[in-house]
Amino acid sequence: MVTSIPPVVNDFRRYTIDETCGILGIHRSTLRRYTDSGLIKCGYRRETGRKFYLGSEISRFWKAQL
Repeated sequence: MVTSIPPVVNDFRRYTIDETCGILGIHRSTLRRYTDSGLIKCGYRRETGRKFYLGSEISRFWKAQL
């Protein structure tokens, strides 16, 4: 269950998996499940291949869960 507190994020900033989980109040496995099902979209850093979530995507996802 996503937190009822609106996320305070910068729309253009890239957030790590841990930061995104903290903002949304969910566990990493829950975020992975939401990403795999297409509810929230992630990007990948070119240098490392690590996932990131844009602040605008975090806000959009949070609003859709209300």
